[in-house]
Amino acid sequence: MAESTLIPAELEAERAFLTEAREALARMHREVEGREVPMIGGEDNDERFTNEANTRAHQQRTLALIDLPDVPLFFGRLDYESGTIEELDQIYIGRRHVHDGNGAPLVIDWRAPVSVPFYRATRNDRQRVLLRRRYGFSDTAELTGFEDEPLLGAGEADQADRFLRAEIERPRTGPMRDIVATIQPEQDDLVRAPLHPTVCVQGAPGTGKTAVGLHRVAYLLYTERERLSRGGVVIVGPNRSFLSYIRKVLPALGEVDVRQITIDELISLPAAASDEPEAARVKGDARMAGALQRALWSYVGTPTEGILYSKGSQRYRVHDYELVDIVSALRGSTRYDPGRNALAQRIAHAVLVLMERRGESPDDRVQNAVARSKPVKQLVDAVWPRVTPEQVLHRLLSDAEFLAQAAGDLTKEERAALLWPKPPRSWKSAKWSGADAVLLDELEDLIERRTGSLGHLVLDEAQDLSAMQLRALGRRCRTGSATVLGDLAQATTPWAAGSWDRVLDHLDKTDGVVAELDRGFRVPDQIIDFAAKLLPEIAPTLGVPRGVRTVADALSIVQTDEPSLPDTIVAFCRTALAGEGSVAVIAADEQIADLRDALAAAGLEPALLGETEEEMDTTRLVCVPATLAKGLEFDAVVVAEPARIVSAEPRGLHRLYVVLTRAVSRLQIIHADPLPTALTRTPDKH
Repeated sequence: MAESTLIPAELEAERAFLTEAREALARMHREVEGREVPMIGGEDNDERFTNEANTRAHQQRTLALIDLPDVPLFFGRLDYESGTIEELDQIYIGRRHVHDGNGAPLVIDWRAPVSVPFYRATRNDRQRVLLRRRYGFSDTAELTGFEDEPLLGAGEADQADRFLRAEIERPRTGPMRDIVATIQPEQDDLVRAPLHPTVCVQGAPGTGKTAVGLHRVAYLLYTERERLSRGGVVIVGPNRSFLSYIRKVLPALGEVDVRQITIDELISLPAAASDEPEAARVKGDARMAGALQRALWSYVGTPTEGILYSKGSQRYRVHDYELVDIVSALRGSTRYDPGRNALAQRIAHAVLVLMERRGESPDDRVQNAVARSKPVKQLVDAVWPRVTPEQVLHRLLSDAEFLAQAAGDLTKEERAALLWPKPPRSWKSAKWSGADAVLLDELEDLIERRTGSLGHLVLDEAQDLSAMQLRALGRRCRTGSATVLGDLAQATTPWAAGSWDRVLDHLDKTDGVVAELDRGFRVPDQIIDFAAKLLPEIAPTLGVPRGVRTVADALSIVQTDEPSLPDTIVAFCRTALAGEGSVAVIAADEQIADLRDALAAAGLEPALLGETEEEMDTTRLVCVPATLAKGLEFDAVVVAEPARIVSAEPRGLHRLYVVLTRAVSRLQIIHADPLPTALTRTPDKH
């Protein structure tokens, strides 16, 4: 960055412009906040809905214009060779549009087409840009300097890379920051991809895939707001800790009306029980969809006798073979409950045909009366009984014979894993697990089709989702599109669906486009190389990611004895805290509480992730259970006892790969037990 001591006048001018822009934004906020929302008179439902929508839109606009004091209002400037907007030859690029009292633009939204050259212009393709200026800010959003990159004439080739490195390595504490100032061309391609088709991003550690997904949401809301407002946008993350970490990115970009939830919260059935690992794996398998369908439709029987409908002195008989044909035609051709209703109507229609043959002229009211009559209702209840998802699943997990009939190609061992050791007495007293909730959701849709569809769905860490979870998510986004984010090498759940083609298939987005990000901007190359030793075992089909940064002393490995392990970790953390930025200690879940206690006893005041997410905003030292590390970043990371992380779960090597790639600047591995064999091999070369 250019220093204020070198060009004080120009730096002060830029600071003055920032002050002017902030004052203009405050004025815009006051004007919107003080504006009266137009209301339509009357109690008509449509008018009430319109009034509610207008009020909601006004509230959202007001929130979007709130200035965030710790977020820079602009981050770049483009100088053009001739006017671009209202004859301006200089535009400031920022997180939202700001105009002066006369409507002239002061800051241009980064999502606007005119802002694209900030990310795409090069010396070989200047796009009429003469100079690109990037600004540096303190953590309190004070403008501290700037750096100019001329695109015409002499200039340093690595200026953009130097700015990128400085921004990435700027110490951080608390939630994820936006990357709007440092979006790279390959990231920009994904951010600005059209709403349809679905985009699936395979992103190696440190490639910024989560940030790309969040910025894509902000971009789509800018370009497709009207379409997306009808169905809404939802971001699904792996856990609450992760969602807490990313929660401030979209508000910093001016988007405040996006739900960020976990899949359990989306399905809305709190888990009251837990599954054994094998049971959870089988319940997440795509074959369960067929088993549930067969189990549900097995409740539909075959009529063994006809019905007799009486109207006055007239008798109308529908024979058993006719009823068999009606039931057979309906079975499986519709969802379960609509099938029940259709059965009653078709029986009633058969009665009406008999009436017409006798010279009568029945109408729809007569048909509906027949469908509601006692003989018809009794037959429907006997042949096509009303059931609930809980009834079906309770029977499936309690009755070995019923499960065997519905199981399809589930093996004997898999069926045994599914069965409850001690079944509850009835479905009303059953306690359901998280995996059961997904199965109940599937059954609910088989019984009655879910209505409505999200406009856009973002799935982060999607490689961990099961086939059945993906089906549940896909049902909520039937006509919308999705952004799918993840890394197959970080698939830590035993029920993971597999390849991205399978993920898109289960999500019912087979037209989705898979893109790969393999340049690790945020993780130093030495750390990526070390973690990549695990790839031949955990993801042999993936290439080795490339780190674009090297950092002095980025990686160190310290072997100690078990009694000295806590003291060694304390010493490293104390040294790291003497500098700037966030520090994390990551260990196996069973070990992390003891390490937190050791750090606290040493006076270092650590937070424990999973208990105190709010403290991450201000606490520099965080103890992280290995199972919650995914998606998080810290300036310095201590990984304790990698072997214990590996042995803690079936996909322990995948979990270790996640843990090893959380550091932005420095990783220290401290161990008493031998390192996993995979980490001792010679690394693959790029």
